[in-house]
Amino acid sequence: MTNSSPHTPADVSRAGAEAARRSLEGLSLGDAFGERWFPLFRERRQALREITERLTPAEPRWHWTDDTALALALDQVLAGYGEVVQDRLALVFALTFDADQGRGYGHGMHMLLPQLLAEPADWRTLAPGLFDGGSLGNGAAMRVAPLGARFHEDLDHVSRQARLQAEVTHAHPEGIAGAVAVAVAAALSVRGELALPAVAERTPEGLVRDGLRRAAELPFTTEPWRAADVLGNGQRIRADDTVPFALWTAARHPDDLEAALWSTAEGFGDVDTTCAIAGGVVGAATGTGRVPAAWLRKREPLTGFPASA
Repeated sequence: MTNSSPHTPADVSRAGAEAARRSLEGLSLGDAFGERWFPLFRERRQALREITERLTPAEPRWHWTDDTALALALDQVLAGYGEVVQDRLALVFALTFDADQGRGYGHGMHMLLPQLLAEPADWRTLAPGLFDGGSLGNGAAMRVAPLGARFHEDLDHVSRQARLQAEVTHAHPEGIAGAVAVAVAAALSVRGELALPAVAERTPEGLVRDGLRRAAELPFTTEPWRAADVLGNGQRIRADDTVPFALWTAARHPDDLEAALWSTAEGFGDVDTTCAIAGGVVGAATGTGRVPAAWLRKREPLTGFPASA
């Protein structure tokens, strides 16, 4: 499948490019912040106490994960071509993976991306073959917020482009739906219109959309850990278990990136991914100017990625 959109790099407004960069900054900060709370690094009881008391993780450097690496790869293609060119995107994903395989990639990407290095166009047969019908994981959703921010002026285009980028690695309808939902949420965030019913309305029918509808009915007075119990927290590594909670916390704090990340971290689970999604959505509107300066100093820089194709 290819994209026949007439959009070119020159068609993307300066506002769109700036929004994409804000979203990338927010996504990468959320990714690196969320990774600090992953069980590998902290015992759950200790982490709960530190999150409740809003204690900034003490590590001097917060490294980001595959969430950011693939978001940067996607943004590179969009900046260069003005749209998702799927074969090129497959190659850039493969090169990014090959450059640093220790970023926490999931099992499916370890199976898929090395094969695309030699034959990028093989995603058409390989991606649908993952897990008997394609991956329904959260990988296509965790990287897509900057795309939604970039094309925020045209929500139909956002949905089409989100689907195209998802298909390269996550062919399952739920994996695609998660990506569409996050991209739409980021676009609405830039427009100052972020609302869960509006996101659900533009999300394809299925489990992700059902989860978003539940999220829309959950009061923002609910404690985040309770919301995660209802909506999922990414622990199952599925889009429908990840996207509704991450977008609920984003909609809960649409103007406050720091608060959104703390609330998302309270849900535990796949914390780097939920925080990356929430950070990319909220950051698309707010940028990172009001987060603690120490957070930005600690976060690994974005320079040097991804590998060029």
